Amino acid sequence: MEIRPIKTEEDYKESLSKLESVFDARIGTKDSDLADILGVLIDEYEKKHHPIEAPDPIAAIKIRMEEMKLKQVDLIPEIGGKSRVSEILNKKKRLTVEMIRNLAKKLSLSPTLLIQDYKLSI
Repeated sequence: MEIRPIKTEEDYKESLSKLESVFDARIGTKDSDLADILGVLIDEYEKKHHPIEAPDPIAAIKIRMEEMKLKQVDLIPEIGGKSRVSEILNKKKRLTVEMIRNLAKKLSLSPTLLIQDYKLSI
């Protein structure tokens, strides 16, 4: 396969197909090198043409809770009482700066992600 920049959706689909065919190539082979190069090209094209938006702060917290197998009660030390945790996770109240600091540390989330604006469900 001739290696060239991915400029169109057709190029993108062709590159994905080729990557699939060489994905499991043994390391150190030409096919393995091709897989590495295609991976970089595809990643760059996807970042530009198929960006994935970050979840809102509450969705990010819930995703991380699921990953870490945490329950709402596990966030009481970072957020406050049981009812406060529920209010935050149900978007009835906003996160405070102190909560953001505590959650960023406990959940290993970026404070930048947690300070993003989100709509309350009042």
